[in-house]
Amino acid sequence: MPFFAKQFAARSVTRWAALAALLSTALLPFEKAAAAAPADAKPVYSDAAALGKLMFFDASLSASGKMSCASCHSPSHAYGPPNGLAAQLGGRDMRSQGTRAVPSLRYVLNRTPMWSHAQAASMSERLSETDDAPVGGFGWDGRFDHLHDQASFPLFNPNEMANQDPAAVLAKLEHAPYAARFKEVFGQNIFTDRTKAFTQAMYAIERFELEDPSFHPYTSKFDDYLDGKVQLTARELRGKKLFDDPAAGNCASCHIDQLGADGSHPLFTDFNFQALGVPRNPALHVNADPKYFDMGLCGPVRTDQSADKRNCGLFKTPSLRNTATRQVFFHNGRFHTLKEALRFYVQRDTSPAKWYPTDRHGKVDKFDDLPVAMRVNVDTLDEPLTRKQGERPVWTEQDIADVAAFLVTLNDGYKR
Repeated sequence: MPFFAKQFAARSVTRWAALAALLSTALLPFEKAAAAAPADAKPVYSDAAALGKLMFFDASLSASGKMSCASCHSPSHAYGPPNGLAAQLGGRDMRSQGTRAVPSLRYVLNRTPMWSHAQAASMSERLSETDDAPVGGFGWDGRFDHLHDQASFPLFNPNEMANQDPAAVLAKLEHAPYAARFKEVFGQNIFTDRTKAFTQAMYAIERFELEDPSFHPYTSKFDDYLDGKVQLTARELRGKKLFDDPAAGNCASCHIDQLGADGSHPLFTDFNFQALGVPRNPALHVNADPKYFDMGLCGPVRTDQSADKRNCGLFKTPSLRNTATRQVFFHNGRFHTLKEALRFYVQRDTSPAKWYPTDRHGKVDKFDDLPVAMRVNVDTLDEPLTRKQGERPVWTEQDIADVAAFLVTLNDGYKR
């Protein structure tokens, strides 16, 4: 029996709601703080977080001198990409394209270290279920266990900030306008211990992401709806019903929209990994090589999970908060509008020729962004991914528009 046949047959919304509540318990203090703070209140940072903010916006820390963390994680775009590029440009000359779409850093606090199949199976037993899918971690492939680990990766990625090593970053920090402040916070001799200095620098960025309320504001219309402060429109309610319906969109089975057991507002993710068979994106330069495949947990960026072939093609289920503000969707940036992404989701199997190329024999090359042997991992057992070619999609165009309207209610910054 294929891996996903086992995985999805056992899934229930209740089970994943329980797991999501368990993993998000640590987020409740941030949510309460966000709700209690006045809308125009300025954040009060620890000394480390204040330094982290300076570093987050400092382009001089890159080899090009033109790219900061905020270049890709724009505060005015929910800490996601500021444009619709499939992958951002960086490197020493700012011409090197990345290999994946930039995820949002907003609500990153929901992440926990990734559990492998075996670890997830142990958790499943504690929850009296049989689902043993990997869960947790930061990034599309969950390879980072901590925010400071995630913060360090772009500094050395040749397609991003492109520093050669930590010493190159520290040399820039020593000449930054805030170098004296760095010494005041971490010690006047901090730069004599290069390992400690770099560790503290990444810790500072982590503290900024944890302490700045703009990373976890909970200011959407949906948050007010959950608190009984506003009502959703008839169209938004129709969209939510379609979103929740397990026999139709079934979105809430992965993008949970229920309150947590601790009363925390939902993050619209179950922390799980999925293989959805997103079409190959010719806009990515790496895809010019027909032998190149991005297989998520299975590589090529992450390699420690590649021995388990069940991992191939699996990518992290993202939060849908602020998704309506994005201009690029899925790990490979294949789609550029919310409705287009929704349309693919419900028409992938009913109209495959619409999404995938045909081979020289005229046969649709379905799930073409994975090696043939790994396509068995793609989900074909969860609604609405069970449909057959020629069947009617579970959503009409009006339904898609209604679901999109509901997802707009997840955008932060709503004004009553």
